[in-house]
Amino acid sequence: MLEILKTMEKGLTALTLDTIEPGSWVNLIHPTHDELLEIEKLTGAPSDFIRAALDPEETSRIETEDDQILVLVNVPVDREPGSDEYDTIPLGIVVTPDYIVTICQKDNAVFDPFARNRYRAFSTFKRTRFLFQLLYCSAALFLKDLRQITRKSDEIEKDLRRSMKNVELFQLLGLQKGLTYYSISLRSNKVVIERLLRVCSNPQLAHIIKIREEDEDLLDDVRIEYDQGIEMAQVQADVLTGMMDAFGSVISNNLNIVMKFLASVTIVLAIPTMISGLWGMNVPVPWAGNPLGFLYALLLALFISVITVIILWKKNFF
Repeated sequence: MLEILKTMEKGLTALTLDTIEPGSWVNLIHPTHDELLEIEKLTGAPSDFIRAALDPEETSRIETEDDQILVLVNVPVDREPGSDEYDTIPLGIVVTPDYIVTICQKDNAVFDPFARNRYRAFSTFKRTRFLFQLLYCSAALFLKDLRQITRKSDEIEKDLRRSMKNVELFQLLGLQKGLTYYSISLRSNKVVIERLLRVCSNPQLAHIIKIREEDEDLLDDVRIEYDQGIEMAQVQADVLTGMMDAFGSVISNNLNIVMKFLASVTIVLAIPTMISGLWGMNVPVPWAGNPLGFLYALLLALFISVITVIILWKKNFF
């Protein structure tokens, strides 16, 4: 999907390839081969810049070439309602002298505030600020998902306290897997932000990134947000690891208690079986000719079983 937008007097306006103007935002979502060729020709951006975000395994980085810059970061994938899968996807942002181009394999919530013109002080022709605003929104999405992970882990913990089921443990494993992806993406994005700070402070690259004082404050806010996200992800990962270990120990302890109870029941049930076996042998036994012999043997088995139960009870086997 190809979308071209530009901020005008009436607000954000959609353009076409025939009416595109300098200062426009070109947004590519899962683009076709023809769309990629058209944008490469129109913007003059290098092919490897435009196609970098189409590789799902691409790592976050910054590249500069002549008067253009590629900022590649990982952003959270939009999840379906009720899904517990957390993953990231590359987002490419190419800043050229006349345009800013965003490329992603899937539609993402990062674009929503801008496409709907809900972001304060947003303008497509202020490309450097727009770049920083996109990075800030990506950091905010990470923080939003991390808070959701915290809430979900608390809910799962409550369920696990009531009943030890595999479903809850698999949910915890899913959250732990998502946190791993988020931690890696946040750290690699943080490296990109630090590199971007150095690029902005380099006079030789001032023609690529034209930064104002308010833009510097925004970039600092982005760095702070990523620092907060990294810390939240690390804390939550430690909490989930401790929770998994704790509940693993609880489940193992519950199994030991059940096995101890079953072993005690087996010992108690073995006593009547042993006595009946002794009195059932084809040899002379006590009370063999007594009409009440069966009752005496039964009472003996019952008496020994009760004594055994009392002993095991005192030793906390029941």
